[in-house]
Amino acid sequence: MLIYKVFRRPEWTAFRDAGTTTGAPIDVKDGYIHFSTAAQVAETVAKYFAGESDLVLLALDSDKLGPALKWEPSRGGALFPHLYRSLVAADVLWDKSLPLGATGHIFPEGVF
Repeated sequence: MLIYKVFRRPEWTAFRDAGTTTGAPIDVKDGYIHFSTAAQVAETVAKYFAGESDLVLLALDSDKLGPALKWEPSRGGALFPHLYRSLVAADVLWDKSLPLGATGHIFPEGVF
């Protein structure tokens, strides 16, 4: 199953350059890296990144993240994937820009 991570461009650039990351500031604060499923990612972006441009959407295969990936309840009791280890470049299947359009962010085809 694909899961998704959203980074602001500077966060993505730092990750790409280093090859590893402990996540965005909220991830570091919480002690794990937050991800969303295809059914959750649009709401996550609307809630936490509203009005922000120059975002990057990463796709990862949840099955390849190993036992450090935990599914835990969050918004409304829904299970969200949380990674309890650093994210490495080899974990990322693809990255795509997530531009801000007139009515919200424009997701790449095939995400939903």
